[in-house]
Amino acid sequence: MAERINIMGVPVDMVNYDEALARFRSFVEEEGVSLIVTPNSEIVVNAGKNEALMDAIKQAEMVIPDGIGLVYASKLLGHPLQERVTGIDFLGKALEYLAQTGKTAFLFGSKPGIAERAAEQMEKAYPGLKICGCRNGYFKEEEEEEILREINEAAPDLLCVALGSPKQELFVLKYKDRLKAKAAIGVGGSLDVWSGDLKRAPEFYRKHGLEWLYRFIQEPSRYKRMAALPLFMLKVIFSKKGPVTTED
Repeated sequence: MAERINIMGVPVDMVNYDEALARFRSFVEEEGVSLIVTPNSEIVVNAGKNEALMDAIKQAEMVIPDGIGLVYASKLLGHPLQERVTGIDFLGKALEYLAQTGKTAFLFGSKPGIAERAAEQMEKAYPGLKICGCRNGYFKEEEEEEILREINEAAPDLLCVALGSPKQELFVLKYKDRLKAKAAIGVGGSLDVWSGDLKRAPEFYRKHGLEWLYRFIQEPSRYKRMAALPLFMLKVIFSKKGPVTTED
């Protein structure tokens, strides 16, 4: 298993894309559902204030460093991560593998119609991929059993949950022992990008870790959320605790 670094209490696997994909391939061949979490700076900050979210991350089978802030923090703490592994790019690699092996994915979350449009684009991008079900993210708590049955009837190899953090991680953890899926990943707004409803940052922004700036330009109303990155970096800089590494 991969070595982990502890960043402000959040365990993060020290993996690159190839290693993360190798672990994903093993997940879909095993019994039970493996939770994959993709934290960025905002999620790390929120986990420090949300015990349930922190618990979900700690119980995840793989935690990949989605945010550029985590890469910067790991260097400041003296135990640098190999590279940033963005959730949306990792998802693409996982879907490609599913297409090559005849395995399936279920898309759960986002606004009505988003998952269906995302599924259409995914199947075009990866011939052979089977999206075995779609369900939007608008539901009441009493509808969760119905959603669980719908997912379990499809029995996907990969369950993509786009409910936003922490709701997506907590949903998987709540039903982890009952879900008939091999792996489950919180994908945030990735389905909105795949559907074409949200434009992804151009390569320049992605290459330099500036997606947050591009999102701010697109959606200025997100300014409060954008404050998470500088707050996160300040907390890392002034933290008295160095990284704690463990072997899983």
